[in-house]
Amino acid sequence: MTQQDDMQQGRQGQQAQQARQRLSGGTIASLTGLGVLVAFIIQNRQDVEIDFLFWSFTWPLWLYTIVTALFGALAWFGLGVLRRHRRRKARREDRRD
Repeated sequence: MTQQDDMQQGRQGQQAQQARQRLSGGTIASLTGLGVLVAFIIQNRQDVEIDFLFWSFTWPLWLYTIVTALFGALAWFGLGVLRRHRRRKARREDRRD
């Protein structure tokens, strides 16, 4: 073996070690969440009829639940943005005084 072969094997070993280290807590949580989501979709395939004002339509229960959760998450995020904006504005006014 030559020194170049040893260096190449060393690099490959480092790359393999880095690939093993990349499986972080966030990755594990994401994969777990994805598994739970797939199980939820499989278990909730029945259709539900939705009546809202003068609209009436039928959606699968899993889609309705996910859309509702996304709207809730957007509202939660929006309220957080407004709160941070108000606090930042108050801090600016305090600095001016």
